[in-house]
Amino acid sequence: MSAPTLLVVAKAPVAGEAKTRIAETIGDEAAAAVAAAALLDTLTTASAVGWPLVVAMTGDLAAASAHDEVTAALAAATVVPQRGDSFAERLAHAHADADNGFGVVQVGMDTPQLTVADYLDAGRTVELGGRVIGPAEDGGWWLLGLPDPAAARALVDVPMSQDDTLELTQQALGGDWIRLRTVRDMDTWDDAVEIAREVPISRLADAVAQVESSRA
Repeated sequence: MSAPTLLVVAKAPVAGEAKTRIAETIGDEAAAAVAAAALLDTLTTASAVGWPLVVAMTGDLAAASAHDEVTAALAAATVVPQRGDSFAERLAHAHADADNGFGVVQVGMDTPQLTVADYLDAGRTVELGGRVIGPAEDGGWWLLGLPDPAAARALVDVPMSQDDTLELTQQALGGDWIRLRTVRDMDTWDDAVEIAREVPISRLADAVAQVESSRA
């Protein structure tokens, strides 16, 4: 049985464009550095899983924080541009672009605390023909695993970034679901600080410590 594709949906960590809610607290440059750290941690773990890795990217990587490190990390992946006007459309297209015939397990770059075991749990469900979703504390989701990536087309009708996005996603796609553990995703500075505490040996923890030191 072949492994599914691991799909990371990401935004280039460009100052003024990445993590704007975090930037409200710590500024554009620092927010971009935190975003870059989260992306790098995500790619490190994703690469360790050993599945085909696709990164659906938007934004100008040439202008990104930690450009050289991010570019080097992306060398292990197939990078495709995001397509579509809305975020939901881009997600649906990304699943189609990543499809290699064995299902897709998709995450974003806002949960750098995930482990290889999280991915393997999801992948096993997909390999067995099941649908899997990872609930986020804010009512959204941090992972979506589909044995038939074409089903992701239904995401275009799902409002994103709402406290009922998880439930609406399951309703729109239909069928039975396996739910993984609930985790916190990184939307605000408080989120970044809490997640960094979960993974004290990480690029994110280093980036958060640098910001906190500069603000002391």
